[in-house]
Amino acid sequence: MKTRIYSSVFSVCIVAVMAFSASIFVGCKSSENASRNEPAAKQAKRVVIIGLDGLSVDGYKTAKHPNLDKLMADGVISFTTRTVMPSVTLPNWTSHLTGSGPEQHGVDGNGWTLDKHALPAIEIDSDGYYPSVFKILKDNMANMKTAYYYNWGNLIKPINQKYLDEVSFQEDDKYLENYNKALNFAKQNRQNPTLIFLYSVHTDHAGHKHKWMSPEYITAIEDADKAIGRLIEDFKSEGLYRDAHFLLITDHGGRGNGHGGMSPVEMNVPWAVTGPGIKKGAVLEEPNNNTNTAAVILRLFGFSENPKAWVGEVPESIFE
Repeated sequence: MKTRIYSSVFSVCIVAVMAFSASIFVGCKSSENASRNEPAAKQAKRVVIIGLDGLSVDGYKTAKHPNLDKLMADGVISFTTRTVMPSVTLPNWTSHLTGSGPEQHGVDGNGWTLDKHALPAIEIDSDGYYPSVFKILKDNMANMKTAYYYNWGNLIKPINQKYLDEVSFQEDDKYLENYNKALNFAKQNRQNPTLIFLYSVHTDHAGHKHKWMSPEYITAIEDADKAIGRLIEDFKSEGLYRDAHFLLITDHGGRGNGHGGMSPVEMNVPWAVTGPGIKKGAVLEEPNNNTNTAAVILRLFGFSENPKAWVGEVPESIFE
């Protein structure tokens, strides 16, 4: 009789352990994925990254930009966001789009290439690239659409282009056609979750040629504001604005005719985010860093965790 009882108890325990083990296995499978989180039910419809190279805090505060002012009324802006070191272009834009610093992605200067660099990335995909926000989204959201518009040739080198649905490069600091392409891409994919990266280097080049805070540099910012204003109005007229988040980001400030040092005017930059669920007309007081941008994008699209290799965090105070 005891043998039967022990046998029955043993069988029940085995079943319970197997069920418990299965639940652990499911959880581990989710956490080990590059995405480790499937998007939550509440997620952004479209995110547009507006990147202006070399946009300093003083430049932003000095220039007249009524269109950005209207956009920022729907969001949060920071004037104390810290760049990664060195305060130069390629390491910082790579950090924005990979949620990591040069210590992780290995991009330490503007001359970096996939085949020639000093520090190997701590993690790479099957093609040798450090995982970008485009890869994470494309790997985990079946209908995700991504676009990359730029006008400085080296910019795209650290990004694996197989995770981009549309890429457009303009020469000679031109950028207006890319703004038009970004609008058309959003229209064509209005039913899909969409990430658009829209970048221009003309502001940085104005600083290098004429000095940061020169009249020409300020004009370059104001010209960008006009293009941004047209883009926003077009988004509104096409019914794309209400469900859109916009990020305004940059890589560094500047002093004299250059940048790359550790002075506050080079290392502290504007950073902003607007859209559904974001506080309205607020200034971000929480510490922030260029590595946080990709983490914010993942959160907007419903992810609750970042890839393990990333170091960026979400500044929680941006949310309502």
